[in-house]
Amino acid sequence: MYVYTEGEVTEPEYIDLIVKKGAPDKPGRTVQHHIENPNAEGKLRKPYRMVQDAARTLRKVEREAKAAGLKPYRVTGGVEEGDWNWPQVWVLFDRDDHQNIPEALRLAEKEGIRIAYSHPCFELWRLLHYTNYTSTFGGVCGDANGRLRSSRGFAETYGRGVRTVTEQQSKHVREEQVLSPRDKDGSRYREAKKYAQTINKRCESSNPNDWDPYTDVWSFVEEGLLLRHY
Repeated sequence: MYVYTEGEVTEPEYIDLIVKKGAPDKPGRTVQHHIENPNAEGKLRKPYRMVQDAARTLRKVEREAKAAGLKPYRVTGGVEEGDWNWPQVWVLFDRDDHQNIPEALRLAEKEGIRIAYSHPCFELWRLLHYTNYTSTFGGVCGDANGRLRSSRGFAETYGRGVRTVTEQQSKHVREEQVLSPRDKDGSRYREAKKYAQTINKRCESSNPNDWDPYTDVWSFVEEGLLLRHY
């Protein structure tokens, strides 16, 4: 599985963490993930540009998969067809202040690129691991980040006695921010997913620029990384 991320730090750290700690949905099915743009400069991390790059990557890896004898994977009527390890290419991006989100989503659908989209930003998904937040952010990512940093117990994940963290420090993801206590078997992830699905259902506009708040990162966790929970 090949991934393009808008963020240089947070999303890659989150992915690495849950791949190591997550529970595969089906025994024997584990995913090798590749961050395709780890050192890309800012202008190459815009949604539309990342989808364009992802489309080229998808064509390349599909040719390689066919040459290796793999068949495209799909599920029809609950029945699996093809090879489950057929390559996928995903792009993770935020609303932020980008103006071409609808165009990026349309291009992704046309090219077969999978998208995980958060409005106003990825910090919403992290925040939902702490609380059932349902109000609008007015498109301001800094508000989502501020609420995350002020969540009970969040600062302490950066060290004993830590009471506050900067926005820059908060970009680094810690295990205690997303993983469930051992005796709860993924309940924290499942709650975050439930909260996300509930707020997503409230998005009535056809314009994804207006979906505030919204996040479907859980689809990337389950359909991309093939995890049941973490």
